[in-house]
Amino acid sequence: MKTSKSSISKAQSYREIGEFWDTHDLAEYRDQTQRAEFEVDIQFEITYYALVRQLSERIQAIAKKKGVSPNTLLNLLVQEKLSKTTKYLIKSPVRNFLKVDYLRIKSGLPLDRYF
Repeated sequence: MKTSKSSISKAQSYREIGEFWDTHDLAEYRDQTQRAEFEVDIQFEITYYALVRQLSERIQAIAKKKGVSPNTLLNLLVQEKLSKTTKYLIKSPVRNFLKVDYLRIKSGLPLDRYF
């Protein structure tokens, strides 16, 4: 195993590499770098969901306070909530859809606000 994870920063951990580059400019070290080629396969989907204005404002404020984008914060919150509630949902997609509609009706919220 290599003793250093980075030849330029001489860092021993990824955190140290990050701290190094937070305070240094790559332009100062350009002559020590080499060309690299790689492929990136980012798979994501952009889907828009309507939010109540107050929720959107809270998400933006919290995201700004935490130093992340509202998209990142929202993805993390939804992922966390889904991981906690997944065990309670029925496995069939059709039954899940009906269960969600049932919960909306039970809560007294009109369905047309969501479509």
